[in-house]
Amino acid sequence: MQAGFDTIGLIGKLNHEGATESLSAIHAYLKKRGCRILVEERVAKELDESELEVLDLVSIGREADLAIVVGGDGNMLGAARVLSRFNVGVVGVNRGNLGFLTDIHPDNIETELDDIFAGNYQTEQRFLLEVEVYRHDQLKSNNAAINEAVLHHGKVAHMMEFEVYIDDHFVFSQRSDGLIVATPTGSTAYSLSGGGPIITPNLDTLCLVPMFPHTLSSRPIVVDANSMVRLVVSPDNSEALQVSCDGHVVLSVLPGDEIRIRKNPYTLRLIHPKSYNYFNVLRTKLGWGSKLY
Repeated sequence: MQAGFDTIGLIGKLNHEGATESLSAIHAYLKKRGCRILVEERVAKELDESELEVLDLVSIGREADLAIVVGGDGNMLGAARVLSRFNVGVVGVNRGNLGFLTDIHPDNIETELDDIFAGNYQTEQRFLLEVEVYRHDQLKSNNAAINEAVLHHGKVAHMMEFEVYIDDHFVFSQRSDGLIVATPTGSTAYSLSGGGPIITPNLDTLCLVPMFPHTLSSRPIVVDANSMVRLVVSPDNSEALQVSCDGHVVLSVLPGDEIRIRKNPYTLRLIHPKSYNYFNVLRTKLGWGSKLY
């Protein structure tokens, strides 16, 4: 039994020797299983194979039952923002650095995939953010984020002024370098570096983390993920600002603009190996101590 995974999308990191090795190994494994293999356009250039079925990421999302992403968390985030729209299962092979979202070690590819195809895996839904920039009440730009949306200056060490509202309730005004609005998935990413809390992914919350605020009383705050977060940029700011989605997509923000952040209607369907344990991931990736007894 193949757990309903008959058509497999193969997505990966480019210009990385280890990633190319893993992509080739996975492609050979899937051919041996008799799967229909959909190869992302950029990956096809790395594979020394003929007669590949080459598709773009959107087409893979429409047709695949499972997508295998080879690379680091950045590769996973880029693919997942698209694939989440199609509810395709996504599993990651870690060829990056930390790899909070890429569970499979390159040395264990066949063993872990054998289990997944046999139906021995865990499924987890992670919510995304919808990030919108409004100017004079008109939508100017929008995108999705899995980890976080960050309001920041285009220049280093430049402060800005803005107000924060939760469900139309005024929360605070601030002079700072910006604000991070993170999901539980993103709580171990940029938010963690900014002093935010680690939030287990089963919690339905958002975390707001101020970036270098010009006050001693400012602290991160955790709110209901079903809230609407509005950031109103002061018209007194002298220069253009930005909102970054997962550090990949940048939306331009002008003084006086409003950023609205809420849950995206889609979710990311992560497929984990049967041995996956979130706290084991934290211990391994963050270097926490092991059991004493």
